[in-house]
Amino acid sequence: MKENVKVIIWGFGAMGSGMAQMITEKQGIEIVGAIVRETNANYGKDMYEVLGVDRGERPEVIFKSVEEVIKPGAADVVMIGTDSFTAASMDKMRLVLENKMNLITTAEEMAYPQAQSPELAKELDELAKANGVTVLGTGINPGHIMDALVLMMTGTMSRVDHILSRRVNSLSPFGKTVMHEQGIGMEVDDFIAKRDRGEMSGHVGFPESLSMIADGLGWKLDKWEQQMEPIVTDVDRKSPHGFAKAGQVAGVSMTAQGYVDGEVKIEMEHPQQIEPEQVGVTTGDYVIIKGYPNVNLLNSPEIEGGIGTIAMCVNMIPHVINARPGLKTMLDLPIPRAIMGDVRDLIEE
Repeated sequence: MKENVKVIIWGFGAMGSGMAQMITEKQGIEIVGAIVRETNANYGKDMYEVLGVDRGERPEVIFKSVEEVIKPGAADVVMIGTDSFTAASMDKMRLVLENKMNLITTAEEMAYPQAQSPELAKELDELAKANGVTVLGTGINPGHIMDALVLMMTGTMSRVDHILSRRVNSLSPFGKTVMHEQGIGMEVDDFIAKRDRGEMSGHVGFPESLSMIADGLGWKLDKWEQQMEPIVTDVDRKSPHGFAKAGQVAGVSMTAQGYVDGEVKIEMEHPQQIEPEQVGVTTGDYVIIKGYPNVNLLNSPEIEGGIGTIAMCVNMIPHVINARPGLKTMLDLPIPRAIMGDVRDLIEE
């Protein structure tokens, strides 16, 4: 019988712990290392104990430092869930690739790093090829809902004239970090001032999604633009980790446009807020494409972002292992799907 697929988890926040939890529920795959900073409360503890999962006969996995875990060929895949931006992730990614291990990251910009960091993308591609491994950035958005799913739906069309991708989601399940990043509970004037100074992150990934769609269709993207506006609540709203009084910011409305030959061909709308149902807003994911034939796809309520990103990363493991070496995006790999059988059965000889 084939050996289990071996995985290292780097970072144990919501994404890292979620991926670890999902992997423990799968057959033919095991976690062989887990990385947190030495100042982290979990450092030196057993991962299964922290997860609250019965370890059974599986080997103990103790949280250790990078130097103790990242070694040549220590795992088939390293899963990184620590950063959003390509540049911030480079040192970690270089280290993994140089140690000849495949890599999957949740970093939003890594879903299509060619969009904003072409030189770094080229470096990663060359480094991965030199070491015979593959690197992929993915998640629910970017990585699926607002780009890969859109492209898949165009496969039923003979002509595409215009694309609208819309994701209406709730921020309520997210923690304090996201509440802070999205300005929940801020006064409107403070939000606008921080936005104008470039200090509000909002949604990270529009340039990547726009570029992935355009390149996937063979369109030449002239330019892209994005906008960020506060969603101001007229009632008090409270989520597990956020609170906004009437008149304060309860979320962020993000929009973006991709221009082809001077015309807006791709539009994106992404309003996200705490407790949207409280004010009559129904969450959902929409793909609306004009062309021949038209496409009108609706999923409501939304697919929860955290769960979706965790599942995308884990479900892409066999495809990353099977891929030819280099930097890959969701344009390059087989369509994502759930793994319900033995992961080893999906690994090519």
